[in-house]
Parts: sequence; structure tokens; C-alpha cells
Amino acid sequence: VFPSLAQAQASVANEVYQELGQPSIFLFCPTEYCSSLCSPSPSQSCYLQTIGQELLPGIGVIWTGPKVVSQELSAELLEEVEAVLRRRPVIWDNLYANDYDCRRVFLGPYMGRAPGLMSRLHGLLLNPNCELQANFVPIHTLGTWFQSELGSCAQPDHAGMEGALGDSQGAQHGSYSPQEALELALREWVAEINQQALEPGR
Repeated sequence: VFPSLAQAQASVANEVYQELGQPSIFLFCPTEYCSSLCSPSPSQSCYLQTIGQELLPGIGVIWTGPKVVSQELSAELLEEVEAVLRRRPVIWDNLYANDYDCRRVFLGPYMGRAPGLMSRLHGLLLNPNCELQANFVPIHTLGTWFQSELGSCAQPDHAGMEGALGDSQGAQHGSYSPQEALELALREWVAEINQQALEPGR
């Protein structure tokens, strides 16, 4: 019925999206969802070119970066992906994911993401450690990074959110420091652990 996998996927995704009344959040994960899966590159991938052309503009497209687990995300790569997809990507960030090796737990700060990245994203999802309690530092430092990004974003749709968040995280707008974010997260994590230790039955 379809001349390519990309056209088949786009057709089905479009039909489901329309059948659901074109919801404000509808995400599509392409078969080529990172640079290492693209041939020969994101901008020259026939698959991604077709997805960008055929997928309705209200549908968000998931991207993980250069690799499935990306140590770094650059503005240059996101520009390339946005151009071929004809929309800003939704980053599915696997930086802390350990479902592929549960002997490892990732407790470091959110890092390796270029400053000013928010303006190039449609959204960001964090894939955490499988162990719930191990995600305090990852999620806390992501929040500090996000607050810093809001301070450096010039987009009008972020203005109200910035005021609502305030400066409680201690982040200086536009100057995210992974080390400072880690220290802040650890102080608050220790305080929470101590509080839990005082609760009856703990």
C-alpha cells in the first residue's frame, strides 16, 4: 500500500492524531530516533525527510541526540534535526537510563547539554534510573538546569513560568553549573533523608 516505511508510519500516525481530535500533546517516535541510526546523517536521511514532509505539524517527534544514550547535546545537531523534521524535536533524554544494565546507577548532575538549548526544543523528557529513590539528584539538577535555561530564554511563552519558579533553587539565570547544582541537590537530599529518618516506623 505504501512506497516506504516512513510514509506508512506517517499515514497511521496522522490518522490516529486526527481521530483523537488533534490533542495538544501527541508524540511520534521515529525508527531513526538518533543520529547513529540515520543513514548517512539526519539531514540526508530519506526516512527523516519523508517523516518531516508527511507528518502533520501538530505532532511532536522524539529524538535522543547523537546516540541512544547521548553524553552531549549540541545546538548544531538540534538545528540539523529541526530542519529535516520541519519542527523542533522533543528530546527523550536517556542520560540516566539504566534499564539496559541494572548493575549501574547514575547519580551525577544533569550535564553535557549546551546552554540555550531550550529555545531549540519542543519539549524534554528524562528517562530515569529504574530505582525510584536514586533519581533525586538527576531530577533535582534537571530542575536547576531548566530554571537556568528559562532565565536565558528570550521566548515570550517562558516569561510567566520564570516568575512562577522563582529563585528557590539557587540558580543564577543563564549560568548553570553542574557542580553547584549537584551540591545543592545533595544538601536537599540529605535533609530529606534525615527528615524521613525521624518519621515513626522508619
